[in-house]
Amino acid sequence: MSEVIEKELEVEEDTQKDKFLTFFLGEEIYGIEIRFVTEIIGMQSVTEIPDLPEYVKGIINLRGKIIPVIDVRLRFKKASRDYNDRTCIVVVDIKGIIVGLIVDTVAEVLTIGEQDIVLPPQFNSSSDYQRFIKGIGKVDHQVKLILDCDRLLNDKEMNSLEQVGLG
Repeated sequence: MSEVIEKELEVEEDTQKDKFLTFFLGEEIYGIEIRFVTEIIGMQSVTEIPDLPEYVKGIINLRGKIIPVIDVRLRFKKASRDYNDRTCIVVVDIKGIIVGLIVDTVAEVLTIGEQDIVLPPQFNSSSDYQRFIKGIGKVDHQVKLILDCDRLLNDKEMNSLEQVGLG
């Protein structure tokens, strides 16, 4: 790789460092590292696919590419909610697989420095929920639950979504 390309990649990584796209699920605010986000689109018609977990709502056609969509509320075992004009699909690239994440509403892009992120408390529970949380960002007097995109889906789930999205 040429030195110029390497420097451009370093600059791109630096501009994304500590940047998070924040969104709401109910009253809670979550953040995803911006490096995972490819785009944000409005809610659109989702084609259901039989025999998928409840949180996988189906597939959408995004400019000719078929991508699976996941309702993050259902993934976190929260109550379902009707979609409205604020509902968005955050398109992310997780380990080379493009997936749409349905969220209540997108908030903003924030810079949260490493010094302002703490590890989440560990509870003795059988909840899968904790595995999705990478840290807790402290911004002003609020907390943002930072998601670990690499752990949103396990390998088996990633493989089945890759099949649904047709690669």
